[in-house]
Amino acid sequence: MPDSGRRVPPSVPSDVGFVEVADRVWLARHSFLDVNVSLVGGERGLLVVDTHTSEAAARSVLDEIRRAAAGSVVAVVNTHHHFDHTFGNVVFSEEYDAAEMLIHEDAAALLQEAGRRIQRDALADTSDARHADIASTRLLVPSHTFSSARVVDLGDRLVEVLHPGRGHTAGDAVVRVPDADVVLAGDLVEESAVRQGVPGFGDDCFPLDWPATLDLVVSMLGDGSVVVPGHGQPVDKDFVQEQRASIGVVAETVRDLAGRGVPVGGALGAAQWPYPTEELVHAVRRGYQQLPRSAKTLPLL
Repeated sequence: MPDSGRRVPPSVPSDVGFVEVADRVWLARHSFLDVNVSLVGGERGLLVVDTHTSEAAARSVLDEIRRAAAGSVVAVVNTHHHFDHTFGNVVFSEEYDAAEMLIHEDAAALLQEAGRRIQRDALADTSDARHADIASTRLLVPSHTFSSARVVDLGDRLVEVLHPGRGHTAGDAVVRVPDADVVLAGDLVEESAVRQGVPGFGDDCFPLDWPATLDLVVSMLGDGSVVVPGHGQPVDKDFVQEQRASIGVVAETVRDLAGRGVPVGGALGAAQWPYPTEELVHAVRRGYQQLPRSAKTLPLL
């Protein structure tokens, strides 16, 4: 059970290696895309949550794990299929061949196709030398999948891997460490200053599902919980609730506009939004696509 006291989530600087944010839970923030990699420790060893953006980047994470001297990796979880959370998989598989690698079944089905698309884009973009590392990475889909929940046994603690619903993607997973009162939320929660705290409404998001998914995440949290997003600083329950409210405004605004017959092409200019409109192009389009025909009114003109 979480304690009743409120604790302020620790501030973790970028590119300093793993910093302990709760009992045997470590976070390493990386300045490239402000992406996070986390560790959960137990008697049996370490659970790694997300594997960074490429094979080269993952090898730097391995060095950070060795410096942390917290143990050997026995399990790996991908919080969703996007490249910045999965492209280091092959490195961890080769380094720790007995480690169990977990991903939600929908994320597993999407990883290869989405990964190859990202690699084509990276190959064409020479603005950053790290793009070549992304393009040359060998893609690896974890062999262990789940539909709703799995438990990782670290010996003296059980870690829950849960699919609370669709949101940022179809196959989002969160990792809950009950005895430490920590939830590693992946990109269902966004704090990063790089994106100015705007959630990742990409072309594979589910904006109408996202609020209810976050409701389930919030139900796991107490006043003292620490939430680690996929990008950015650790946050608390209040932050997650506030972000859920804003995502809920996006969802309800889409429903309202479609119900009043506003065409998708005019939706962004027809309402007030909680985020910059340029960040909501995919959210609106995907939201309109999600709505049943009965929830849309055809425009008269």
